[in-house]
Amino acid sequence: MLDKIRHMYFLGIGGIGMSALARYFNSRGIRVSGYDKNPSVLTEQLVKEGMQVNFVDDVKLLPDDIDLVVVTPAIPRDHKQWQQLRECNIPIKKRAEVLGMISRDSVCLAVAGTHGKTTTTTMLAHILRCSGIDCTAFLGGIAANYKTNYLQGKANVVVVEADEYDRSFLQLSPSGAILTAVDADHLDIYGSHEAVLESYSAFTKRILKGGSLVLKSGTENVANGAVDVKRATYGIDIGTCAAQNVRVENGTFLFDYVNATDRIVNLELSMPGRHNVENATAAISLALKFGATVEGVRLGVKSFLGVHRRFEYALKTSDKIVIDDYAHHPEELKAAISAARELYPNKRIAGVFQPHLFSRTRDFADQFARSLEMLNDVILLEIYPARELPIEGVTSSMLLEKINIDSKYVVAQNELIKLLKSIHFDVLLMMGAGDIDRLVIPVAEAFAEEGVRNG
Repeated sequence: MLDKIRHMYFLGIGGIGMSALARYFNSRGIRVSGYDKNPSVLTEQLVKEGMQVNFVDDVKLLPDDIDLVVVTPAIPRDHKQWQQLRECNIPIKKRAEVLGMISRDSVCLAVAGTHGKTTTTTMLAHILRCSGIDCTAFLGGIAANYKTNYLQGKANVVVVEADEYDRSFLQLSPSGAILTAVDADHLDIYGSHEAVLESYSAFTKRILKGGSLVLKSGTENVANGAVDVKRATYGIDIGTCAAQNVRVENGTFLFDYVNATDRIVNLELSMPGRHNVENATAAISLALKFGATVEGVRLGVKSFLGVHRRFEYALKTSDKIVIDDYAHHPEELKAAISAARELYPNKRIAGVFQPHLFSRTRDFADQFARSLEMLNDVILLEIYPARELPIEGVTSSMLLEKINIDSKYVVAQNELIKLLKSIHFDVLLMMGAGDIDRLVIPVAEAFAEEGVRNG
């Protein structure tokens, strides 16, 4: 079907996954256009690359010669352009369906899991490329090494981030897969943790016979139904593929990688946090099964620069550090705060958190509170609704009441910098998946200017 397409229209083209697909087809000479709700850095880049993007839900803006529509789950059913396209009987596919179609004729390596999948996917692609395997990759974030979320390669290997939202990853049929975590999330879609686990189990059954599965230690039961699949488990000091001798030297994490046949010592990882040591261990394990070399592993791990908004430094001076992180699940908050604590053990660490979704805040309020209590100071922004309507009684103030520390606040975005300047901190984590990223640069600039004045 895809080989006959001349013009594709993307509803939600500015999304991280959608824009990677748009770039893929644009690079193949197919005309690409689309709609998104708001302009962004991503949509600006797509326009620079030759794609047409509109930001008004107006059917008059629809081109006449569309062959295929790709839609993201974030688009509401009553969207006018989507309604018009359905009435015109133009073929419409979900993003995951198209990704599945692209990867079907290639060696597909997929990374799934509640957390860590974007970093692990990007690490996997980078290690393969450092080993001379010119893979294509669809990433869930902007890779710092490549400044993009899509890598175009010549090898018959496609690395994809396998999204569990809306059970999208069940469209894939990978030759190799990583499963990083099976914690509950997206309960607005799944309803229960049991249903989440069932979906991950169904994903492992999609792995082709003779393929490979690398699982986080402790998640083995999820893969009981996977038949004729080679399995490995990973972790720190645990699993058939393990990171050992983990330590921090001069702000860099070092570790040894060990499996049944390989021992690679003194690997240097500039990405902080033990969770990233685990992510690297998973990526190394699958990469080695699909042709990566020991030299490629060593170079890939050392030269990996991370992913935009994954523990990304926005300001780093002698007396103030501001870190931007996409964390929006209790376990992700815990990982980011733990990484900061290990890097800066004697510093006062504050955190600004923007809860993402009313349903997620409701479902994990107690867990969010326990993770945020690891901070010295907690500042909550109002909940970012994304696709949801408000839920009665679910507010940032409700979450604040559950946090058992003295220095805690709820603040409007336009009052954030004023509040932060009244708090003494050494390290500031800005965390969330909503629009908190728009505040990171202003906050960093405010404290950079303060440092200049004080200097």
